Amino acid sequence: MQDTDPTTAASADHLAHWLRLEQASGVGCRSANLLLQHFGSPAAIFAAGVTALSQHVTQRQARALCAPPSAQFDALLAATQAWLAEPAHHIITQHDPRYPNALANIADPPLMLYVNGNPGLLARPALAIVGSRNASTQGKANAEGFARALSQAGVTIVSGLALGIDAAAHAGALKGEGATIAVIGTGADRVYPAANRALARDIAEQGCIVSEYALGTPATSGNFPRRNRIISGLSAGVLVVEAAAESGSLITAHVAADQGREVFALPGSIHSALSKGCHKLIREGARLVETVDEVLEALQLSPLAGRRPRAQQACGGLLDHVGFDPIGFDALAAATGAKASTLNSELLLLELAGLIERLPGGAVQRLVR
Repeated sequence: MQDTDPTTAASADHLAHWLRLEQASGVGCRSANLLLQHFGSPAAIFAAGVTALSQHVTQRQARALCAPPSAQFDALLAATQAWLAEPAHHIITQHDPRYPNALANIADPPLMLYVNGNPGLLARPALAIVGSRNASTQGKANAEGFARALSQAGVTIVSGLALGIDAAAHAGALKGEGATIAVIGTGADRVYPAANRALARDIAEQGCIVSEYALGTPATSGNFPRRNRIISGLSAGVLVVEAAAESGSLITAHVAADQGREVFALPGSIHSALSKGCHKLIREGARLVETVDEVLEALQLSPLAGRRPRAQQACGGLLDHVGFDPIGFDALAAATGAKASTLNSELLLLELAGLIERLPGGAVQRLVR
């Protein structure tokens, strides 16, 4: 077993008690957390009896907690033990010292986290990046560029493994030392959407995938709004990149604000439907940002906060070829010998770091700092 509760050897009984509490019929996360506050542990909850439990939850919930586990529960426990025995698979309960403090302090923290990958990332400085599933090409480039620069500054990027902005943010974050956390709305043994299977594999190898749902849980519409509180709960702030007026990303932003997290939004064209959600957030008080430096300085997320991310180092000295006078893209390509796709990517990284400015006609110039 890999759950390291210091007060109980991580045993089958220990896992069974937590899993039974998580699976108790009609007992939600808030009720379970309330019981844990009063009784201290799942084992003590189940030993308390209906009368004692009824002082804190409903009679129906108390009876459900005192009912013997079903045959289906035994099968789930066996499957969970088998999953946990696999390399890089972890279950982190609220009593595990690895449980992230930031998440423990939200109103309804998950009882258990199923983690596939490196659980050490849960304790690192993190920022969530979320946005539209049907993102524009520019929106995905912005998400990837911000995530890459922040990750190179040592910030872990949290997102939800959805198509569009989420996937772009994860991909960008994997290119830096901060890596990435994907919070999913299914069991940790499933990948949704299937189109992100290869990305999920890379995240599990270089970052981690996190779920509060029992193994085998399918993708249902109600799961994803609930997982959003974990995305924001693990993070110091949330950056929204492209969101329609009624986007699910706004749910994450509002939950983040309720949790006391900073909310950032990228502005966009007034003619784009995908800018409406970001503009709405800005009107409601979200911080408008245009560069990575603005995010780092606002949150003081890493030892590099207040300094430029390591964009110059990452871009192989490209900045040396960009003077304080404008230079055209073709001239820059000729001077560096870089491919157009590579040059575009590195210019975006420098722009997001606030080191260069793009000018009309495709020219760029270095900014005075």
